[in-house]
Parts: sequence; C-alpha cells; structure tokens
Amino acid sequence: MRIALFEPEIAGNVGAVLRLAACMGTAVDLIEPMGFEWDDRRVRRTAMDYIDHVDVTRHADFDAFKTTIGSRRLVLFTTKSRQSAYDFSFGPDDVLLFGKESAGVPISVAEACGARVRIPLRAEVRSLNVATSAALALGEALRQTATLPS
Repeated sequence: MRIALFEPEIAGNVGAVLRLAACMGTAVDLIEPMGFEWDDRRVRRTAMDYIDHVDVTRHADFDAFKTTIGSRRLVLFTTKSRQSAYDFSFGPDDVLLFGKESAGVPISVAEACGARVRIPLRAEVRSLNVATSAALALGEALRQTATLPS
C-alpha cells in the first residue's frame, strides 16, 4: 500500500503525511510540482525525526508517477465520488491518491484512476484536511487488508 499526494501545496501537510506513513509502514509518492521547496523546514518540523523512517519517492509529474507504479490500482479520494471508502474493498497493493489542497486533481487524473471514493462528511461542510483524509483512508485500507502494524 502507498499514499500518493498530487501536487501538494502545504509543507506541513506533507510532513504530517510522512509521519503517518512512517508510523504505519507505508511508502509515500509526491507528484510534482509542489507548492513549496522540498527542503522547506516546515516539512521536517511536522514530520520530525519520523522522516528518516519513510520511503519517499518524488515524481516529476503524473505521467512519471503512473510509469513508476505500473499496474497497481490507483484509488482517488475525492469529494466528487458517491462511493464511500467504508463500502469499498481495498487491496494490499493499492495506491491511495489525494489531490492538491486547493483544487483536488484535474479530470484527466481522475479518469486515470481505477476507483474513486469519498470519506463521508456532513452536508454542511466541504472537506477534510488532506493529512486527516490520508489518516482515515489509510487506517481503513490497512484494516481491511489485515496489514495494520502490530
């Protein structure tokens, strides 16, 4: 299982996802361009020393990312889906994809995904923070595939 962030814009969110991935034993793919410099101190401050315990791969763009992951299923988390992540069957080789904070992903990226799911929210609110979404999504996917850390 992997987490992929499409053109992330906020260094602190990336740091939080890196820390999550380190704790859960999951690799992270960062699809560029990013909205900050990779050496931004906010990434390391949020990830703390956990950054040394996570496999991070940076990709020049979405096409390079797609080439790298090969035939793995891409599962896009989007507010535009009707399929609940809690009624979806995850596989151990899935790549959980999250869009950029301000705009999600373009339709061409959404169409390249094998599945699109959402985290159910109250109607009065728009969306969760990307790091919070990744935590909920990864927890459910690891639970379903019996690959939670012991």
